[in-house]
Amino acid sequence: MLGESGEMGMRSADLAGRSHQLGRARSRRALVRLALLTLDGHLGLRRLTSRGRPPVRAADPVRRDQPRDHERPHQPRRRVHASGQTAGQIAGTALKERASYKDFLADLLEAECLQREERKKTRLVREANFPRPKRLEDFEIEKNPNVTPEQVSTLADQAWVKAGLPLCLIGDSGTGKSHLLIGIGTAIAEAGMRVRYTTTANLVNELAEAADEKKLGRTLARYGRVDLLCLDEFGYLDLDKAGAKLLFQVFTEREERRAIAIASNAPFSEWRQTFTDPRLCAAIVDRVTFNAHIVETGTDSFRFKKTQEKHRKS
Repeated sequence: MLGESGEMGMRSADLAGRSHQLGRARSRRALVRLALLTLDGHLGLRRLTSRGRPPVRAADPVRRDQPRDHERPHQPRRRVHASGQTAGQIAGTALKERASYKDFLADLLEAECLQREERKKTRLVREANFPRPKRLEDFEIEKNPNVTPEQVSTLADQAWVKAGLPLCLIGDSGTGKSHLLIGIGTAIAEAGMRVRYTTTANLVNELAEAADEKKLGRTLARYGRVDLLCLDEFGYLDLDKAGAKLLFQVFTEREERRAIAIASNAPFSEWRQTFTDPRLCAAIVDRVTFNAHIVETGTDSFRFKKTQEKHRKS
């Protein structure tokens, strides 16, 4: 049975303390309101009004002879893993375990926080614009000895992105550069940071069109706001001086403030073929490699090896 207003005030304070620990929910008031409304629907309770406390209904799971929450001896409670559960399922579990109202509301809040986090992850990965799903867990490290588990673990952590450091993935075609680039970007997006994937050619074309339409500043600012910019196929195409200058502006805008990751099939010594201006090439190499994580994926294509193994088996 619900207690009087003083007891309810104490319960509200306890609930507020627990809700603070439940995650990064944006609107605690909305969550509490949701919990109270759900409690009203599933446990047959009425919200308190200024006229006094509500009467107890037959559906109330707490009997009159039961001790109140603050009178019960402390017992460690098994937490409900509420992810993916509906409010009705959580209410059913609470009734089965004879949980207190405070614990039931905490489970509802936790479920809402978890669901919001999952929705946020899905949205950030979708907005990153990856061409296909790739995850670091699926990268076959044992088939590429040039890439170590320690490197993958470090790059999956968002610390280097928060520090605004660059990442260079250098290697021949088929050595896993794009897989690593997309997998790392996905891990960073799921950690709650803004990521954007594009190819170098697409980015230069977009910048050139924006410059023609006198919207270059707006486009540069949009790319400047993402926490991690993933540039694939870097060095595949030769850029004219105008295109190289536009790309240079992106690097300058992000230097030591926002992280950038590139995947290139050309070693640094061959970048002059992409950037025909020697001084501009040197400036870009300087910005991309300063304090950078450099991962060389090698020259042996394990994609080609897979194809060979498949043909042998057939």
